[in-house]
Amino acid sequence: MNDQTITFAAICQIAQLVQQISRTGQVDEQDLAIMLNSLTITSPENTLAVYGGDIANVKSGFSVMINHLGDSSANNNKAKDPDLTRYIISLINLERKLAKKPKQLAKLGSRIEESKRQLEHFDITSETLAASFASIYSDIISPLGTRIQVKGEPEILKQPLNQYRIRALLLAGIRAAVLWRQVGGKRRNILFGRNKLVITAKQLLNTI
Repeated sequence: MNDQTITFAAICQIAQLVQQISRTGQVDEQDLAIMLNSLTITSPENTLAVYGGDIANVKSGFSVMINHLGDSSANNNKAKDPDLTRYIISLINLERKLAKKPKQLAKLGSRIEESKRQLEHFDITSETLAASFASIYSDIISPLGTRIQVKGEPEILKQPLNQYRIRALLLAGIRAAVLWRQVGGKRRNILFGRNKLVITAKQLLNTI
């Protein structure tokens, strides 16, 4: 259950980072680095190792989970954002489509390996790496189904660096969704097991 909660929190945190960039053009560079770096960790010792081995690295994801899956009283509904929810569900749905296409999965793996080689010369948050990950998302993930329509400020969304970072984060979101499924995450868990997820998220948040 801890692994399912950590990986689902990563999906939520990525959705939140996408939203921050699209609305403000700003993002915490450390959060961005952790999520983009998850794309390069292909043989982790455990689930948390994908996110730097520190539970605090998905702290904001736990908060998003608690707000969006928690009790649906009027007070809590104020904290829920329909765009954020749409990004989370869309990432999970796209990953399910990817899982049924082994050729695309293999292509995805080889393209990520190519991008990893650029780390010898560029930082993970550089425009070069963001553009590289963004092109993988556009070439392999976007054609799988309904594209994720990111809402935000038009002027911010026109800027190439913001476009690259958003697509790179969406690719990291697919990675998180793959992990979530590998540790037993299922869409029905969100509908029928949300209380367990919320309780576990609160417990993990209290350990930080």
